[in-house]
Amino acid sequence: MDRSLLAGAFASALFLGVLVLLEVGRRYGKRRLAREAEGARAGLGVVDGAVFSLLGLLLAFSFSGAATRFEGRRSLILAEANAVGTAWLRLRLLPPESQLKLQELFRQYLDTRLLAYQSMDDLQEAAKRLEAAVAIQGEIWAEFLRAAQTDQGQRALVPLVVALNAMFDMATTRTVAAQEHPPMIIFFMIGVLSFVSALLAGYGMAGSKERSWLHVLGFSLVLSLTVYVILDLEYPRIGLIRIDAADQILRDVRKSME
Repeated sequence: MDRSLLAGAFASALFLGVLVLLEVGRRYGKRRLAREAEGARAGLGVVDGAVFSLLGLLLAFSFSGAATRFEGRRSLILAEANAVGTAWLRLRLLPPESQLKLQELFRQYLDTRLLAYQSMDDLQEAAKRLEAAVAIQGEIWAEFLRAAQTDQGQRALVPLVVALNAMFDMATTRTVAAQEHPPMIIFFMIGVLSFVSALLAGYGMAGSKERSWLHVLGFSLVLSLTVYVILDLEYPRIGLIRIDAADQILRDVRKSME
């Protein structure tokens, strides 16, 4: 299943589960109040507070981490654009006959990288294109080594080695950063704590004669939307929150190569 659909399914299941458990908790609380009206809630505030606090902390840290990773991935696109642009300019240090072949390889390389990140909804296709980009890196390096055999190439050796290494390293860094996500146990814990909190919240509302739909729906909606936004930030190429606009920087670099 598409990961965007999985994120929506998880948030929807959380919304429905919280609604159900709020009702379950309320009904259980009403039965207990009917049997033990005086001491039914004695000492429960401490337990409620501990569970709600733990859920709040887990959501806060998860949201903060997802937002930080989102900004980090966007910064890496700029860093890669700068690295590719610098390496492209330094190709002019090579003999003219060597520049043409390397320039064509650079165009192929950047086209392949852009296509790979535009295909993230199909992980297998994206992986193939990333592998193709790595293969082009090898061709660029081999062509550069041939060009470095000339006198002019020797003079360009150091600055071009630095630029190419930076370009290749940044590609690897972006690939690793795209795969950095919290362990799935974190999202499992968010789900479990959300359900437990809903059960306790429902129990706490047992004293009212009628349901407060504002609180029931508001609690369920806010909780599920928060989790959905966290998932959207974690996978910024498949949901509503997207990082694709930052790719324009790389597309501008590609246009400058014409």
